[in-house]
Amino acid sequence: MQASPRGLIVASAPLTWTVELAALARAAVPLLAADGGANHLARLGLRPAAVVGDFDSIRPSIREWLGEELMVPRPDQDRTDLEKALEHAFEAFGIKRLTVLGALGGRVDHTVGNLGLLARLALGPDLVLREAQTEVLAVAGELELAAEPGLTWSVWTFDSGVRVTLEGFRWPVRDLALDAGGRPSISNLAESDRVRVVAVGGAAVITRHLTPPSRM
Repeated sequence: MQASPRGLIVASAPLTWTVELAALARAAVPLLAADGGANHLARLGLRPAAVVGDFDSIRPSIREWLGEELMVPRPDQDRTDLEKALEHAFEAFGIKRLTVLGALGGRVDHTVGNLGLLARLALGPDLVLREAQTEVLAVAGELELAAEPGLTWSVWTFDSGVRVTLEGFRWPVRDLALDAGGRPSISNLAESDRVRVVAVGGAAVITRHLTPPSRM
C-alpha cells in the first residue's frame, strides 16, 4: 500500500538548511509557509503552494515575488501562524501527514507554544517538528517507533496527570508522571531498534536526536 504524500510547513523560527532538510522541502506535497517561513523557502528558490498568516514577518520583496494569489490571510491574533497554517493544510489540502520546519529554536515563548500545539494535536508520526538533528512528535495512547541503539531520546508531558511507560530504553519507565515541571525523562538512550511509548490520560512529547546532518 502506497503511503499518502507528506506535506511540509515552514514556519519563521531560525532555520539552517541542510541537505536533508532541503530535500524534504523539495519533495513535499504540498509545500506551505506560515508567514515568515516564506523567507526561508525563498533562500532555496522554492515557491510554496500557499503562505498563511497575518503577514507581519514575510519580507515585502518576497511577498511581491510570490504574488498575492498565494497569500492566505488569517489576521486573527488568537492563534499562532503555525496553527493557522496547520488548519489550512488539513482543511484546504486534505493532507494527513505533515512535517514542520522552523518551529523550534527561536523565541522561547514561540517554541513552547509550538510544542503545546503539538501536544494538543498528538498525531504521532503524522505531525513532526523537525530541526537538523532533532525531531519532535507527540502521542496520546501507545506508539512504537524505529530507533537506533545509542541515540538520545527525551520524553515529557505538560500535565502531571499523564502516566507514561517507556520500553526499549536504557532507563525504562513504567506508569510514571514525566511532566516538565517534575521529573521528565531527559537524555535517555535507545537500547533496541524499536522503542515503545505509552501515554495514558493525555499526551507525551517525544524528542529524538538524529545522526549529524550533511551541510549544504
